[in-house]
Amino acid sequence: MKSAPHLLPEDRADFERLLDDVLRAARDHPALAGIGRRLTAGQLRALALDASAVISTAAATEYAHFVRAREEHRRRPGVSASAPDPGAPADGVMPGAGLGVVVTVLAPVLAGSAAVVLLLLGYVLKMLDPPPDVAAPLLSAGWFFAAVAVAGLFAAIVGILVTALRNRANEVTAARAAGGGPLDETARAREAWHRALLERGILPFLRDVLAEPPPLPEAARAPVPARRDPAATGPCTPRPAGPEPTGPGPVPD
Repeated sequence: MKSAPHLLPEDRADFERLLDDVLRAARDHPALAGIGRRLTAGQLRALALDASAVISTAAATEYAHFVRAREEHRRRPGVSASAPDPGAPADGVMPGAGLGVVVTVLAPVLAGSAAVVLLLLGYVLKMLDPPPDVAAPLLSAGWFFAAVAVAGLFAAIVGILVTALRNRANEVTAARAAGGGPLDETARAREAWHRALLERGILPFLRDVLAEPPPLPEAARAPVPARRDPAATGPCTPRPAGPEPTGPGPVPD
């Protein structure tokens, strides 16, 4: 894969994504209606990647503005180039994940399993004649665990809702603390770069490639080889192509 040399590594994927989006929606662009007749989408993609340096130059001004806006945002206090998204948990640990969450999740599962086993065993023993004395305690324990499972399920649902609301509040707070102005400016600069790259770089390149006349076949460009007369003793002279004599008769000089 070849990429524009002046594009930063983190922005090269944007170039390829825009190119793939255009090729995927080629039917929406009348100028790209020739895709598939002369060149396939894969061939056009390879040509565009080879010429990515020239294509991206068409939006060099917008790209420079986008890079400046992004660097200014990253130089703000509390913002680093590798900082995670606002609201994302540090080190991949979900906020609030602890012993309480584990118990809340496992309690309904374990209690429900115990309730099914105890109730099933208790009712099977109760069908015996006479039923053993242990059938009634098994049924009582089964219904107790069933109640525990229902209560645990309700607590798990409440805990999930509370965690979601708390994470949402943390996201809003982090976004307000970071400030929305520079981030919005970066997003606008990126959209402007994408639009310029698409309208002045990728689409014109694909139109030009599809508009070029097809190359002549190799056979049409090859010269006619010189033919040597067997009766001649001089150098070879080209003779017009024609049918060879097949019957007896004088050989033309």
